[in-house]
Amino acid sequence: MLPAIRAAEVRHRLPIGLFDALIATESAYSPWAVSRAGAAGLAQLMPATAAEMGIVNRLDPLQSIEGGARYLRRMLDRFGSISLALAAYNAGPGSVLRAGGIPYNGETASYVARVLRRWTSLPLD
Repeated sequence: MLPAIRAAEVRHRLPIGLFDALIATESAYSPWAVSRAGAAGLAQLMPATAAEMGIVNRLDPLQSIEGGARYLRRMLDRFGSISLALAAYNAGPGSVLRAGGIPYNGETASYVARVLRRWTSLPLD
């Protein structure tokens, strides 16, 4: 999956390795991962987000990669900050706007820290 993830990072002008770290954190690279909240696939897309990104099958690895990368790019463009974009990916953009930053919901700050930690420790071959 790494070649497809890297290609999506390039196609959507994402910082190299960031989306890879997000997928590792979200699903541990399992295309069949489904969360208690209903997020599914490698990029753990919620049904409404997948539909918004034009994704039909969230469990299809290539569709999940494409939808997740497109959504992360949208959040980066909207918030202009990697940390806020990751928070919006996790908790939703409305939560970030209401909180005026990373929401204090018991999960999002930890999620952002985990993705950033993975990103900064990934080899960039």
